Amino acid sequence: MSTVQYAFFLGCIMPNRYPGIELAMNNVAKALGIELRTMEGASCCPPPGVIKSFDKATWLAVAARNLCIAEGLGCDAMTLCSGCYSTLKESNAILKENAEERSRVNKILHPFNKEFRGSIEVKHIVEILYWGLGIDKMREIVKKPLNLDVAVHYGCHLLKPTKLRQIKSAERPRFLDELVEMLGARSVPYKDKAMCCGAGGGVRSSFPDVSLDMAREKLENMKNAGADCVVTPCAFCHLQFDRGQIDIQNTMGIAIKLPVLHYVQLLGLGLGLEPAKLGLYSNAVPMDPVLQKL
Repeated sequence: MSTVQYAFFLGCIMPNRYPGIELAMNNVAKALGIELRTMEGASCCPPPGVIKSFDKATWLAVAARNLCIAEGLGCDAMTLCSGCYSTLKESNAILKENAEERSRVNKILHPFNKEFRGSIEVKHIVEILYWGLGIDKMREIVKKPLNLDVAVHYGCHLLKPTKLRQIKSAERPRFLDELVEMLGARSVPYKDKAMCCGAGGGVRSSFPDVSLDMAREKLENMKNAGADCVVTPCAFCHLQFDRGQIDIQNTMGIAIKLPVLHYVQLLGLGLGLEPAKLGLYSNAVPMDPVLQKL
């Protein structure tokens, strides 16, 4: 595969809570011929469900600053968090289409020697893999077919709004299931598959009981369907399902014990990379049941 470059937007969750996902992405990128460029000085995205809801002007200006950093690198921005993807992709579209907003934001950015030009696109890693590299090309480099039953969780921001996504409908998507099945694993159907993880929009921080109960319900649906693990394309959903299981056990006395992987970690296993190079041992829920089936 020829080398392609992306400005790697880390966001908050990966460097602060799950550096293992960043490690996995770096090693998977090498295997796929992707060069990841460091976005020096990048900040929080900021979150679409929190900051945008209270102060859209600030949300747009901070997002624009991050986009300017990627523009300075001369390549499209890539993220592994669906919330970050939502903010950067939607703010990029707003600023490209709305000259008044673009002028207002650039006045804010001017003292910091930044100017939004609208010269790049924002892509989620799943978009890059499915619509960019393509299933057929990826299938050719799978070295270790995975004997796993996987509960796929899409989450909210990867799918909506559909007018800014590459999908026709957010109701019954299949692209992430296909990326899982391409690795030899089985995507198992389960009740309320389209349900939110329960973390977004400030629910996890403001209403932890509600948030954890939503996560519990979805995790139990996954386990009852016979899943060996959860796979998500979002670092924040990953946090909710992984660390959330510890909180569920501590507050509700319910031990679910369902391992959680970000999709790039599952992909790394299919590419034959060692678990230590994929950050799997840093998860809160032990990964042993998954690794023993491989």
